[in-house]
Amino acid sequence: MTAFVVTGTDTGIGKTVFSAALTLALKAHYWKPIQSGLEDRTDRDEVLRLSRMPADHTLPEAYRLNTPCSPHRAAEIDGVQIDLARLALPAQRPLVIEGAGGALVPVTRNVTYADVFARWGLPVIVVARTTLGTINHSLLTFEALRSRGIAVHGVAFVGDPNEDSEATIAAMGKVRRLGRLPMLERLDRNSLTEAFSLGFQIDVFQHVA
Repeated sequence: MTAFVVTGTDTGIGKTVFSAALTLALKAHYWKPIQSGLEDRTDRDEVLRLSRMPADHTLPEAYRLNTPCSPHRAAEIDGVQIDLARLALPAQRPLVIEGAGGALVPVTRNVTYADVFARWGLPVIVVARTTLGTINHSLLTFEALRSRGIAVHGVAFVGDPNEDSEATIAAMGKVRRLGRLPMLERLDRNSLTEAFSLGFQIDVFQHVA
């Protein structure tokens, strides 16, 4: 049954919106292992709002940390020690797992998200924006993942179309170009479902271990 990890080339680029769309398309469960920052709506809350799926399709976070910063530092500020054993994969399938920030964001002082992804052994989807700087950030992300033996399932773009950048990333990164989500003026279940169906082919996300 299908399970994916969703990471990004940076923070604030649309990983949660893409994760919500993919969760809807696959009728999957969603899991954000570590949530840093609780003052505003959490990523789990946002996925629930956008997908309008039953609450039990979003799994509880392993850690909920107050400060909106890298998990390693947020945990230190909260006086919490992150135990990697609590980040064991849930059994639910299909499953969409969302990381925080980029692939090399520290989970602890010694372990990055990419290190955790390698333990899980799941294919990773890289979400990349289409604006200036995306080629460098995307190619660096692919290298960081592959250096740990992680399978990159493909790259999903978020933003206005940029044909040359998107094609260059796919070619130079030797990675599948999955599709693109545009920036949506109205962001809800209906608009997100329509945009995903227009921008992606569902079969590229199916039949993956």
